[in-house]
Amino acid sequence: MSWRGAGINRTQSLVLAFFLLTWATAMTILVVAPQVYDPALRRAPGSPPVAQAAFVVALSGLICAVLVGVVRRWRWLFWLILAVFFLGVLRVPVTVLELAGHTAASPTWYVALQGGVGVIQFAIALAMVAGYRRSGVWGAR
Repeated sequence: MSWRGAGINRTQSLVLAFFLLTWATAMTILVVAPQVYDPALRRAPGSPPVAQAAFVVALSGLICAVLVGVVRRWRWLFWLILAVFFLGVLRVPVTVLELAGHTAASPTWYVALQGGVGVIQFAIALAMVAGYRRSGVWGAR
């Protein structure tokens, strides 16, 4: 069954795909390179992964709530996602500064990934505005 067959339009499909890929990427990084998250989770190397488990549960719950809101076309969520995705463009100059060595940097591949995510968020925000202008919040079914 396709998302389109379930009454999901292009705008919703873009946002759903973004959040599903975000979740999959976060889980992949957690398995392949968990040390990337250690500073943010304040986890000392070798300590039990309680913070990582809490991170997985919290992130999964948040993304599930967002997915439900997108499918149910919550208006307030549309505006929140739009604002956050527009602000994603701010990741680009931060990425440039980190890659140039002006700020404390994570691994280069992770910094580049964050910059790419910012560009993708901004592009989705532009698509959301176009859909809004054409068909209103969350666009036409």
